[in-house]
Amino acid sequence: MIQNGLYDFIYGIALWLMQVVAWFFNNVLSWYGFGSWLVSPGVLEFLTTLLVALVVFIVGFLVSITFIWEERKILGRLMDRRGTQVGFLGLFQNFADGLKTFIKEHIIPDEVDKQLFNLAPVLLIAMSCLMICLIPIGPDFYMANLSAGLLLVFAIFSLAPFAILMAGWSSNNKYTVMGGMRAAAQLIAYEVPILLSVAGVVVLVGSLNFMDIVAFQQENIWLVVPLFLGALVFFIGVIAEVERIPFDLPEAEAELVEGWMTEYGGFRWGLIMLSEYVRGFAACGVLVLIFLGGWAGPDFIWPEVWFLIKMFLVFALFIWVRGALMRVTTKQILGLGWTKLMPLALINLGIAIALRMGGWL
Repeated sequence: MIQNGLYDFIYGIALWLMQVVAWFFNNVLSWYGFGSWLVSPGVLEFLTTLLVALVVFIVGFLVSITFIWEERKILGRLMDRRGTQVGFLGLFQNFADGLKTFIKEHIIPDEVDKQLFNLAPVLLIAMSCLMICLIPIGPDFYMANLSAGLLLVFAIFSLAPFAILMAGWSSNNKYTVMGGMRAAAQLIAYEVPILLSVAGVVVLVGSLNFMDIVAFQQENIWLVVPLFLGALVFFIGVIAEVERIPFDLPEAEAELVEGWMTEYGGFRWGLIMLSEYVRGFAACGVLVLIFLGGWAGPDFIWPEVWFLIKMFLVFALFIWVRGALMRVTTKQILGLGWTKLMPLALINLGIAIALRMGGWL
């Protein structure tokens, strides 16, 4: 059973709703046994857990959608234009694009492996949604408080290359196969430095639990200060992990005919693109939790608000990198990951070990 403020609040709402429904069945429909079954502890716990997951998912989904709006507005300013203008502050542009994606016809080529072809985008969006539920937004706003939550998030991150390679292979197109292999090679090359940079945090804190990591930073110092190299490696690595410019070569629009997504269109293409922003939400959330103090901040603003502010600032840096740098080649991508970020991550790990053994943190 999940014990936190969000769970207790929604449990009270679920209890009230089930009591109303039970009264309706008992007094209006005369289904006495069914009414008592509805208010049983097992049903209430299941319903509450389901509602908590739904609330956390909705918040994460809305933040991911807002990331798209933020990117369009900031890129517009970087390009000396206003960006999206549909609706108030351009907020309705996402809904317009979503509607357009829904009504587009989706054509499946005859020679594809239809089962794997349809399964790949489902896996990508499912993994992305699962990561949302594992990332706490505040001290009382989370789905699950796992002792190895950080490890599980990266385990889910590591499944993305398999889904991408599945999408490219099942499309039965030589360009998509090459795009899928290129994407898998890129993601694997950057997973190792990312994990080494996170290892420094685990060495200092002594825990894989997000709550413990945030509490350690509240009691001492934000880990971006002593482990700046690790934060830098993590920042660059997650940009490559979510395939954003300048590391978006596997799905380059004009140069490579969309890479591994060539044969996808309509709603399935929309799901793939949405999953990338949801993974961006997870990447920003983890970076804030392990290096920027999580929801730590002055008390005059709710902790959850501080956390979201930090996330939007981190994503603004993602957008600034996209607007400032040009796309790099596959050789440069792999070379940066293995020959530049890997040594920096090892140095960062050595710093963390020295700090821990010296008792300075």
